[in-house]
Amino acid sequence: MPKKTDIAIAGPSFEDLKQTNAHGAEYWSARELQPLLGYSQWRRFEQAIERAITSCKESGNSPEHHFAGAGKPITGGKGAVQVVDDYHLSRFACYLIAQNGDPRKPEIAQAQKYFAIQTRRQELSDQAAADLERLELRKQTAEEFKALSGAAQQAGVQSKMFGVFHDAGYKGLYGGLGRDAIKQRKAIPDKDNLLDRMNATELAANQFRMTQTRDKLARDGVRSQAQAIQTHEQVGREVRAAIQRIGGTLPEDIPAAEHIKEVEKRLKSATPRLTLDERDAGGLTGGKPDKNETP
Repeated sequence: MPKKTDIAIAGPSFEDLKQTNAHGAEYWSARELQPLLGYSQWRRFEQAIERAITSCKESGNSPEHHFAGAGKPITGGKGAVQVVDDYHLSRFACYLIAQNGDPRKPEIAQAQKYFAIQTRRQELSDQAAADLERLELRKQTAEEFKALSGAAQQAGVQSKMFGVFHDAGYKGLYGGLGRDAIKQRKAIPDKDNLLDRMNATELAANQFRMTQTRDKLARDGVRSQAQAIQTHEQVGREVRAAIQRIGGTLPEDIPAAEHIKEVEKRLKSATPRLTLDERDAGGLTGGKPDKNETP
């Protein structure tokens, strides 16, 4: 089963696709990774790979240790086998591809979050890794808030009613409490953005509420302001009910977290590794020097 932070958009997860080469080093097939990162065209994905190779050079690491050209047999509809271009990629190469991918793709956003957390877990303390997860969730929730506002506008919500629309989602999820009532219950200052004081669990619940509302507005073809507001509250209630069914803590009972700006300050003050360790730098060679290199 994929871990909480694993990339699993559909089908196999990132870790499920891992293979081992003759050097005993882990690697991933670019062709298998392509759909996981949301690319339907190899040409587009190869452009991301090329940008990643450039980034690898600029980081002072050898692309030959992380991107190996390969051929992959593909069986056609009539059983004919065709060998297509492929790459064997180290974990570091996969990380660079995610960083150089199309940021508009939700799969790329998820991959960037995954690699950011996994990479920094090796560099920082568990507390810092938790901080990073919360910061990434906060950034994603901010983007989802903007996307939901756009969907609400398309559904007929007037600008002056955006506050009412967003409050409806909170009321559904928080058992009738709107934004101001939630802040009062949690003793959050009026000047603070409510989302800035949510922990990772609460942020994830609200992000899910937003994505599901946006999808439902589009799926149901909502074109009425009143119906859009009602839909948002309904989705909030459904998410709340799901939390109750699995025995989770209701969002209004989750204490306010420290301000997200304090988390950012703490992460910026942490000192990350600037270079890969010997094994990671070796990538596809398993940390063993090339024949042409001096041990």
